[in-house]
Amino acid sequence: MSNKVPITVAHGDGIGPEIMDATLKIILAAGAQIDIETIEIGEKVYLRGNSAGIEPGAWDSLRRTKVFLKAPITTPQGGGYKSLNVTTRKTLGLYANVRPCISYHPFVKTVHPKMDIVIIRENEEDLYAGIEHRQTDEVYQCLKLITRPGSEKIIRYAFEFARANGRKKVTCFMKDNIMKLTDGLFHKVFDEIAAEYPDIENESWIVDIGAAKMASTPENFDVIVLENLYGDILSDVAAMMTGSVGLAGSSNIGEHCSMFEAIHGSAPRHAGQDKANPSGLLLGAVLMLIHIKQFDVATKVHNAFLKTLEDGIHTYDLYKEGLSKKKVGTNEYAEAIIARLGQKPTTLKAVNYQASDTNVVETGKHKETFRAKKELVGIDVFIDWKKGTAIEFGNSLKDVKTKNLELQMIGNRGTKVWPDGLPETFITDHWRCRYFNPEKGKIISNSDVVELLDAINKAGFDFIKTEHLYNFDGEAGYSL
Repeated sequence: MSNKVPITVAHGDGIGPEIMDATLKIILAAGAQIDIETIEIGEKVYLRGNSAGIEPGAWDSLRRTKVFLKAPITTPQGGGYKSLNVTTRKTLGLYANVRPCISYHPFVKTVHPKMDIVIIRENEEDLYAGIEHRQTDEVYQCLKLITRPGSEKIIRYAFEFARANGRKKVTCFMKDNIMKLTDGLFHKVFDEIAAEYPDIENESWIVDIGAAKMASTPENFDVIVLENLYGDILSDVAAMMTGSVGLAGSSNIGEHCSMFEAIHGSAPRHAGQDKANPSGLLLGAVLMLIHIKQFDVATKVHNAFLKTLEDGIHTYDLYKEGLSKKKVGTNEYAEAIIARLGQKPTTLKAVNYQASDTNVVETGKHKETFRAKKELVGIDVFIDWKKGTAIEFGNSLKDVKTKNLELQMIGNRGTKVWPDGLPETFITDHWRCRYFNPEKGKIISNSDVVELLDAINKAGFDFIKTEHLYNFDGEAGYSL
């Protein structure tokens, strides 16, 4: 019986096939015990009419092997093509995106020689849920979804990762001074889980000032955990701060499957020229080797990569006169790393991945969510109207009411404009009309909502959306 671990490999588009061939050549030379299943994804699949970029049969391989080493792909220009990365992450439940961002000073030029950060990004929800609507001539919306289980899973993973990898601190970035419910939940869950890890320092920053501090003094950060959009942006920023996005690999971890890749694109203009740098995908493969518990091989490959950097053997993107010793192409670079298997760097810090349970991060852990007492107390009705001022709109709508619901406030783009609005406030054709029971705090029913919508419709107003206003265990579940 073979001891080889089955993995699914996709060679991708552009420079993808070249860097994948180099990566596989290196890790196999280092002794990786893997049984490769190859699937086709990307541009050719898209152009065959598959809008997802992956054939249905490929999912069978991924579900069988549960390990996916993926080269970059090209998404054709024009509408109708879905992001394969987003599709894969959401379909397979790859909730944690892990991106180590490390400086290789003085062998790769950077203004941050002491940088060693791991960005852990939530991978499934937030604005990347992809729920968008056009509601009026002027207004489009994208729904930001933050869940308690999703927040718990990614934040607990960040602390478990820190503990397993000898990291000392976990920092949370969020924006709960503005998004008090969604980012507020993420921050609240972070504080709850941080209390369970007294051995690990924790801190929180509003994302704007946190990003500024990361950009100026990255040596003050260790592990950073973020929601999806913030993590997507700042992990690319952090990778570039190290000196090259081309050196960054990442893992996408799920409970049932995990994907490993470079963070850069397919660079089709450099395809077929034997010049692309395979380092990002190679370091993604190192993360894969750790994941499948082939620690000795991961150690050997990573140290050989570091030794090659130290020896000045660089591809065109890293080559600097006076710093580099030799400019090489993709294949020669791979051969240089293979020649250094078993060697260690002397200036850069050597790695030593241990075959120990402490390296394994438990995935998908979150507590059961208990049902709160939920009470419907009001309704926001969104109306498409562009016939005059906020005062005129409010005066025309205020008499549209029912026995249990009457108009309390109108907002436009999140700003109160009636009653007592200011004429300087810019308005669009998208109005949020908030209704409560005249007896403050009294519970209403869905029947009351239907009755109100019928009255609004009969009055000639175009309602386009509603949002129920609930109290959960007596606490308002809506923004004020």
